[in-house]
Amino acid sequence: MRYFLTIIFTVIFLSSKSQTQYFPPLLGNTWAGTTPQSLGWCTERIDSLYNFLQQKNTKAFIVLKDGRIVLERYFGTFTEDSVWYWASAGKTITGYLVGKAQEQGYLSLSDTSAKYLGHGWTSLTPQQEDSITIRHQLTMTTGLSDATGDVYCTDPPCLQYLAPAGSRWAYHNAPYTLLEKVLTTATGQTINAYTQNVLKIQTGITGVWVTVDYNNVFWSKARSMARYGILLQNKFKWNNTNLLTDAAYVSDMLHTSQPHNYGYGYLTWLNGNGSYMIPSTQLKFPGSYAPSAPADMYAAIGKNGQILSVAPSKGLVVVRMGDDPFAGDVSLTLCEDIWQRLNYVMCNSTPPKTYTFIGSGNWSNAINWSNGIVPPAILPAGDQIVIYPLGNNECILNINQTIAAGAKFHVVANKKMNITGHLNLQ
Repeated sequence: MRYFLTIIFTVIFLSSKSQTQYFPPLLGNTWAGTTPQSLGWCTERIDSLYNFLQQKNTKAFIVLKDGRIVLERYFGTFTEDSVWYWASAGKTITGYLVGKAQEQGYLSLSDTSAKYLGHGWTSLTPQQEDSITIRHQLTMTTGLSDATGDVYCTDPPCLQYLAPAGSRWAYHNAPYTLLEKVLTTATGQTINAYTQNVLKIQTGITGVWVTVDYNNVFWSKARSMARYGILLQNKFKWNNTNLLTDAAYVSDMLHTSQPHNYGYGYLTWLNGNGSYMIPSTQLKFPGSYAPSAPADMYAAIGKNGQILSVAPSKGLVVVRMGDDPFAGDVSLTLCEDIWQRLNYVMCNSTPPKTYTFIGSGNWSNAINWSNGIVPPAILPAGDQIVIYPLGNNECILNINQTIAAGAKFHVVANKKMNITGHLNLQ
């Protein structure tokens, strides 16, 4: 017997205490704080969070509530004054810079990229090349092949045609990197000078862009990443100054910007939009990449777990810098892991978990589940199971499984599930 089920459930969001938004002074190290106790957090659980972060090779970790520091921890020899790379988390800064350049009249997102990069910046025909715009670079929809062997290479032979611009989403670093040349050509300023003039002076952020091979990488202290988080949280307003007045651009940056990957805005990862895509595959995954985080959370995420996560509805900004956490190059998994443990520290009930079947065959085989974890025999309220066998594979429920009231069980459309055991719906 085959079942295609969707069981609706209700998620109850716990309210959190809110304060007036705080902006740290532009100069100096003064930064107001608030205690976990005053927020009603479970302080005895903080050490377990820090232990987890240390195991994951973390160097810096900061949590802000309404701009004030609640948690701040540095590991090993890393200190408040140490500088670290943002990797692809820096893409969100570029997203802001492009929006600012458009607002100042230097460029338009509808401009063909060749206007600033010159004709022949790819190996495409002139007609194909002229169909690529700045907006396509911002949204990872250039149509250039991301399977040429080096996704970082910006030389024309590496930039080959695969599909019409705008017709597919693929996480491709090279077209993104070339936004730097778009900006420098359009503004007549170096990337560091323009960042200084339209971002750093206004927010107190310190840091520098450094060219590494083909890439241009932003380096800063952890607190500068936290400052940028405050700016994102407030939709590019700092104190009484609106740094980016183009409301449509801000909306597209922090909301779905194209019809292919609902989890991506302008160079920003989005949570809670029903599905998402990840680098190096064209698969679409149901749900959220960080189901333990608020649905309105958005993030800047880079290689080796550089994470800037912002949850406006909770007034929270979370910063993690460090070495490889063993969670993949673009660490969406680590972002979820941190939110699970942060919920625990905030005394929320056990954070909701998502179990996704992505393999083929028996339910009881852990290898068929994302992260290698089989759901508990009784799925508790708030948790969800998603049946999403890849390709034409089939999920076989070969054991007894109970779905408690308030939990969710979802078989993705056109996916196969065969029940040989027993499914009990409470």
